[in-house]
Amino acid sequence: MTSNAHLQYILRLADNALILGQRNAEWTGHGPVLEEDIALSNLSLDLIGQARLLYTHAGQLEGELTGTPRSEDDYAYWRSEQAFRNYTLLELPHAGPLVATSAAARDYAVTIVRHFLYAALMVPLWEALAVSKDAELAAIAAKSVKEMRYHLAHTRDWLVRFGDGTEVSHARAQAALNWLMPYTNEFFAADAVEDAVADAGIGVRVADLRDAWQATVNDALAEATLTLPESGPYVSTGKQGEHSEHMGYLLAEMQGLARQFPGASW
Repeated sequence: MTSNAHLQYILRLADNALILGQRNAEWTGHGPVLEEDIALSNLSLDLIGQARLLYTHAGQLEGELTGTPRSEDDYAYWRSEQAFRNYTLLELPHAGPLVATSAAARDYAVTIVRHFLYAALMVPLWEALAVSKDAELAAIAAKSVKEMRYHLAHTRDWLVRFGDGTEVSHARAQAALNWLMPYTNEFFAADAVEDAVADAGIGVRVADLRDAWQATVNDALAEATLTLPESGPYVSTGKQGEHSEHMGYLLAEMQGLARQFPGASW
């Protein structure tokens, strides 16, 4: 029987994929080199594709719970900021600690480090969800893990290039890592939703994947000659609906057209 925790868990997964896909799509047409511009756009499309599958599934689950199913567009374009449950890490801007104050400035090291940290988590997470008792989620996971293995390989390759490259690239990668690492604590913060779906055999307690994630991160950082910073005690709260100041601007850009012309089609 469908539960609210089941629905909320699917929405978390979808929100993570959508928000990182939207954020990384900001590089389209602005990538550091043409090949990488196209590659990152394709990674963004993978994430948005995952979000669409998950939102469609969530809409069916919500229909079972309330009698009123919802569409992927309902979830992406017509929810408020507080209704999104993505990790705070994924909504942060590309402008890291070594970028000046210009709103247009972006640091590709931030983009790569963030995506690497996320992909290092999602590979074992999708692998675990491929045997979920939710057959639809298991099918989505089986497809998504293939994509995320490529994401992990691609971002790991760039992480090593940056870390083991020039003094400037090394400094940018290390600064990005120092800035972003504290936000990864949110990955492993358990709550009632995660406990409920794990107990039901639907989802996974992400804390159980921490060792696998850490091993992947440590291996890459060693090759990149980067230093793992202390993550500290801070735990961000995006998956509880309490976001950074950057989330509202991201949603305004993503949702603006749909809200300006409701019901329009192309």
